[in-house]
Amino acid sequence: QVQLVESGGGLVQAGGSLRLSCAASGRTFSNYAMGWFRQAPGKEREFVAAISRLAGRTSYADSVKGRFTISRDHAQDKVYLQMNILKPEDTAVYYCATTSRRTVLIGTRAEVYEYWGQGTQVTVSP
Repeated sequence: QVQLVESGGGLVQAGGSLRLSCAASGRTFSNYAMGWFRQAPGKEREFVAAISRLAGRTSYADSVKGRFTISRDHAQDKVYLQMNILKPEDTAVYYCATTSRRTVLIGTRAEVYEYWGQGTQVTVSP
């Protein structure tokens, strides 16, 4: 059974940094694209970052480019989201996701992903 567990969220002041982790289990994840999404109160879930199979490519939402970095550790089946220069508008629940299809090279749309973690709260104070 595929399982994704996020960690690393918390409360941070604007301008600070956090590193989110997503631990995957249930299969070998190196052959599958993975992504990070977020959902703020009253808003729809939105794309944050994605990384391709074998980590050859990455993609970012315009709102986080230059501040966030997605990476993956194939040996540990983990995906990370390093978040720097955090802003209050980054406050949201952050979710990691993966797909069941090897044909997906990299995905920026939520419907590409079938498996989701439970989310981790990130709160950025002014």
